[in-house]
Amino acid sequence: MENQKYEYSKLPIKETVTKSENEKPPPEYPSVSFLQLYKYSTNLNKLHLAIGSIFCCVSAIGNSVLSLLFGDVTNVIINYVANVNFTTNGTVVYEAEQILNDGLIKFVALSCFMGILIMASTYIATVLFNYSALSQTFRIRELFLAKVLNQDISWYDMNQTGDFASRVADDLKKIEEGIGEKVSIVIFYGVVFLTSILQGLILGWELALICLISFPVTTATMGFISWISTKLTKQEMDAYGEAGAIAEETLSSIRTVVAFGGQQKEEERYNKLLLFACKNNIKRLFFNGISNGIMWFFLYANYSLGFWYGVRLIIRDRMLPEDEVDYDPGSMVAIFFSISTGTWYFSMVTPFIETFGMAKGAASKIFGVISSEPTINLSKGNGARYKKVNGKITLKDVHFTYPSRPDVKILHGLNLTINPGETVALVGSSGCGKSTCIQLIQRYYDPDLGNVYIDDHKVTDLDLTWMRSHIGVVGQEPVLFEATIAENIRMGCKDASQSDIERAAVKANADSFIKLFPEGYNTLVGERGAQLSGGQKQRIAIARALVREPSILLLDEATSALDASSEAIVQAALDVASNECTTVIVAHRLSTVRKADRILVISSGKVHEEGTHDELMQKKGIYFELVTAQVSEDNNDDEAIVPALQNQSNGSINRQISIELNSKSLSMASASKEILEGSNEISKSSLWAIMKYNSPEWWAIVIGCISSVVTGAAMPMYGIVFGDVIGVLASNDDDYIYQRTNRFSIFFLLIGIVTAIATLFQTLMFKLFLSQEMAYFDEKDHGVGSLCARLSAEPASVQGATGQRIGTILNSLSTVLIALGTSFFFEWRVTFVSICFSPLIVLVYSLEEKFKAEETQGHYKSLQKSTKIAVEAINGIRTVASLGCEQIFHNLYMAEIVPYQKMAQRNTHIRGVVYGLSRSLLFVSYAASLYYGAMLIKDEGIDYVRVFIVCESIVCSSWSLSQALAFSPNFQKGLVAANRISNLLSRVPTIRDGSSNVEEKWKHGQIAYDKVHFSYPLRPSIDVLKGLDISVLQGKMVALVGPSGCGKSTIVQLLERFYEPIDGTVSVDGKNIDSMNLAALRSHLGIVSQEPNLFSRTIADNIAYGDNTRVVPEDEIIIAAKNANIHTFITSLPLGYGTKLGDKGTQLSGGQKQRVAIARALVRNPKVLLLDEATSALDAESEKVVQEALDNAKKGRTCITIAHRLTTIQDADLICVINHGRVAEMGTHSELLNLKGIYYNLHNAHH
Repeated sequence: MENQKYEYSKLPIKETVTKSENEKPPPEYPSVSFLQLYKYSTNLNKLHLAIGSIFCCVSAIGNSVLSLLFGDVTNVIINYVANVNFTTNGTVVYEAEQILNDGLIKFVALSCFMGILIMASTYIATVLFNYSALSQTFRIRELFLAKVLNQDISWYDMNQTGDFASRVADDLKKIEEGIGEKVSIVIFYGVVFLTSILQGLILGWELALICLISFPVTTATMGFISWISTKLTKQEMDAYGEAGAIAEETLSSIRTVVAFGGQQKEEERYNKLLLFACKNNIKRLFFNGISNGIMWFFLYANYSLGFWYGVRLIIRDRMLPEDEVDYDPGSMVAIFFSISTGTWYFSMVTPFIETFGMAKGAASKIFGVISSEPTINLSKGNGARYKKVNGKITLKDVHFTYPSRPDVKILHGLNLTINPGETVALVGSSGCGKSTCIQLIQRYYDPDLGNVYIDDHKVTDLDLTWMRSHIGVVGQEPVLFEATIAENIRMGCKDASQSDIERAAVKANADSFIKLFPEGYNTLVGERGAQLSGGQKQRIAIARALVREPSILLLDEATSALDASSEAIVQAALDVASNECTTVIVAHRLSTVRKADRILVISSGKVHEEGTHDELMQKKGIYFELVTAQVSEDNNDDEAIVPALQNQSNGSINRQISIELNSKSLSMASASKEILEGSNEISKSSLWAIMKYNSPEWWAIVIGCISSVVTGAAMPMYGIVFGDVIGVLASNDDDYIYQRTNRFSIFFLLIGIVTAIATLFQTLMFKLFLSQEMAYFDEKDHGVGSLCARLSAEPASVQGATGQRIGTILNSLSTVLIALGTSFFFEWRVTFVSICFSPLIVLVYSLEEKFKAEETQGHYKSLQKSTKIAVEAINGIRTVASLGCEQIFHNLYMAEIVPYQKMAQRNTHIRGVVYGLSRSLLFVSYAASLYYGAMLIKDEGIDYVRVFIVCESIVCSSWSLSQALAFSPNFQKGLVAANRISNLLSRVPTIRDGSSNVEEKWKHGQIAYDKVHFSYPLRPSIDVLKGLDISVLQGKMVALVGPSGCGKSTIVQLLERFYEPIDGTVSVDGKNIDSMNLAALRSHLGIVSQEPNLFSRTIADNIAYGDNTRVVPEDEIIIAAKNANIHTFITSLPLGYGTKLGDKGTQLSGGQKQRVAIARALVRNPKVLLLDEATSALDAESEKVVQEALDNAKKGRTCITIAHRLTTIQDADLICVINHGRVAEMGTHSELLNLKGIYYNLHNAHH
């Protein structure tokens, strides 16, 4: 594919022009520091954070006190053992027992008190930090959408909004994690580190400094890792954002992708960005792995050196008087534990550095968008408002270029004045600037020079929302929103009553078909009006414009999508509406503008002719040529140079939410919806099923697992060696102590080396596994029509249950299991006492998992619904802006977020209890275990070394469990995501290859529909086709005509196998197409649709997309462009065929897009041409040439044509009139006229 791209870029058209000359790059947003993550916190949030931080410190100080308590009780036990073992004096033994009892009671009491204090403070800190994070994320989400919706249109031209889903679904979650509970954990770790180090230095600076000898190395390592992690994360997030935009573009144009066999090409584009992101991910984890390995090594090296040196200090002080002794076993243990606890917690910060780095990287673009100020600021609301708008419009000496293409000038000093109540038509060839005038009147843009006036007031001085509320707009491509018909119409006037809505619908000739729906005006129109035909959508849009009773009515091809009978009635309604306001009409069908008070002919960015129809015809100038070039009065054209952004504006992102691709979508939609939105239960095998997809990486997984277990085993091994060291200190033989200490020091060092190596392997192997997994999942998800938010959120969520998280969990699990095994081996009774507190924490943890599962499901549904609303608004931003509905969509979006917000805030309390218990129970269980162990030492004379081994093992397992719990929410979300992905991967598409022969040839290409019945899966109660019979002979042209919504386009889609018939068959050369290879079938079909879908690639790439089985030579691309009458226009662009078209082809006008689409269909040299209003978007001059090209292209090919404009199909070999799902009439043009039936009436309506 890279070769293909290179070949196209070499097309000999203006190839020396740089990209910067053609289009401006999107803005770069500054990086975000950690403190700037709290930029949008309120005073209450800051208070919560301050109080939470204080309680983190309290919890940390309490944790540090454990070292002191442990040191004291160690002295008590060792002294007791020494006294009892080396005396037979009953009095001494009794006194030793009393000292032991007193010391143990004090230890237990203080430990329990500290445990309660730590639990309470941890609970408060966790709740406050999580509550604050949720509140801030809620506000950031709100501000982000508000800022996006309130940006001016030029911002959409300059920015890629296709990654909105990934920003909302993934990036905001990363920010939430980076400012919430994990911050409290790091504060806790930091304060434990500081207080422990200070405590160790006070108790004995010599030993403390020896234990701290490696600290500068670990500090420098962590600083470097933090810097590199932030940098790599930002690059990774940007790549994922671009991948999200590609996924959106592909999914929103899924029929085009499938029709031209572009699935593999889109997967390769998508995968290329994912691979880049994954490489950055692996680099980041490589550095993290090195960091972890270094820290583990120095931690255990410190143990080795600390014990070795500490024992020597104890032996040295044994020779000193008692009041001069600085080091005894208790103080050494206290110092050692203080320093090791501090450095241990310091090393535990590493995973959180990754979290904060990812949060900062994610915040960069989101905060950058929020901080950006639009040139045309809708939210200021400080412009003038007047009681009445008369409707006078003036454009005075207007010069204009679109911001995204500053080198292409559209208007060159245009002047025009439209008086109140006047109807003025703007006509001209494609790209002359007609629709640009419409956009300037609405102030989508400001002119480079000159001014636009309404009622002699500069539009820049008027309140923008107020001004637009007096303007009604009906665009070329109607945009409806996923709401009821009534709600869509009411968007034109928020205060409209039901009677107002129905009255507007009657004027727009929509009332009749609306009432045919079972739900009438309460019928849901589907995403982007998917449940309605093109004509029905247009009539709803007209009703929406009329319901607001505008002072100014702007009609940009308002009747272009209507059939003849509907058009005549709607045109009459528009004529009546025009009498009540100032009307500006943009049209190619010149018959629709004959009655205009004035017609302005725009050419080369200026008004070249002006007058009534008759006056301009008499001049025999440009207008006369346009009229005479028009094959028919009824030129069903739509055009507008909109290099900026059509109604669908940049980057929809949504398809992620509603899999109802539309009633013209793929048949897998409804089945996929069940897969995507269902499955609330978490299958135990889902994660395992996903991991099976990584069978080539099993070696990495196995090494990672083994490394995790080795790392986890190191801590219990440390506990055993530690117990033995304590046991040595009770001896009076210095040589014995030295000998044993040397051996144990070597053991500690070996543990450090093994653990360091294992940690590095653990991190790298799991990350390798993860990188393969994400790219694979994403490919497959989008291959079966998954949605963009899920593409962004779910594979990312799987990280929470895979990758490094699996390493952490295995590490913790192995630590707990080995520690328990060790403990039971050395002293099972003490172990039972220590674990008797475990059921409590397991119970609370299970409760948290239950609530967290509910929260995850709530978040998923909330995210899907809310993002769907936001994306609909962004897709139709021009419509939203013209209707002034920004706040409506913003409110709808936030309403979907609030329930999840409340649920998440409730669950912070459960989380606080769980995390508080996980920390505090350590103290309680440790105190109980040590107390019971001491009693066994006293009463049964067991070896006290065994008690210390058990207690230290319990400490290790508790620490490890605490670390695992920190990431338990991520694990829960990962399991849910894994379950959904597993279901998706296991789903078999309903439309599958009937043959494996991708080279399957057609003998003749004769097509037959035999008794075909069909209804769309999303509306099974509405029969679209009812026993349809059509035969299309080889090389013949068959035209399908009929009213809007009769099923014409459905017939084409069944041939493409976008759907399967419910009954009956579709066959080619007598062979049922469901037995054919899908790719082979579609390779013989070339389709040109009414609303062409182009991609954000070069013109050459878009044309070559017609044949994805090969690298299309440049000469074929140019020939196809010439045949479609687009070559001359392309060569006039600075970059020629290398010009990028922007999202959805927004850098081209409607007619230009259509001609590129025609060239795309021709370049594949299909056996069958499917033309669905293929010339509908062309002006008269272009249409004539393109029609001739299509006529030539039809020669020798079978052709199925759908048309409202009957003049374009009069030469068809067979015309089929579709009505009520059947062929009502069939014959040639003259035969059908003689019948004087439906076709005859349609023909007369055109005239």
